[in-house]
Amino acid sequence: MLSHLRPALVSMGLLTALLGVAYPLAVTGVAQAAFPAQANGSLVRDAGGQVIGSALIGQAFIAPAYFHGRPSAAGNGYDASASSGSNMGPLNDKLIEREKADAAALRAENPGAVIPADAVTTSGSGLDPDISPANARFQIPRVAEARGVPEGQVSAVVEAQVLPPLLGFIGQPRVNVLALNRALDARFPPNSNNKGG
Repeated sequence: MLSHLRPALVSMGLLTALLGVAYPLAVTGVAQAAFPAQANGSLVRDAGGQVIGSALIGQAFIAPAYFHGRPSAAGNGYDASASSGSNMGPLNDKLIEREKADAAALRAENPGAVIPADAVTTSGSGLDPDISPANARFQIPRVAEARGVPEGQVSAVVEAQVLPPLLGFIGQPRVNVLALNRALDARFPPNSNNKGG
């Protein structure tokens, strides 16, 4: 019995040291050396070095002077610890009521404009940091009015923030909401009435 048990324990110890310690440390070391920003969560910092968000996780911008992200299905706003879709099917009464309420609020905000689908639907993770260019363009009148800036100037900021599909053909064009709002603040600083993004 001991002759069979000893090799099994030695193998388990070696594999634990190799795959449970050495390999994770090596991968972490390579990631930190080659891609430090991505390995640390793609954090976005302000001029003072304070972390203000991540390029990979949406935030709840609520002030009219800011572009708003997609609705989040992740618990309380964009809670990364509750990342998931709502798992509600297209005929679910709660989902239909929420989308109707969101659409009514958007119609009141921008009468007569076509509401983009991603303005009322959540992403699979519930944390999507990006919106479609159509969604960003839909919000231009509200943001321009709240900041007291001509729509054309806000539109120029939006168009400069449109990201193409990955490698030119993977996915759709998109706009990162945090990057857009930062660019907007840099170009047209919000007045004291507009703060509270």
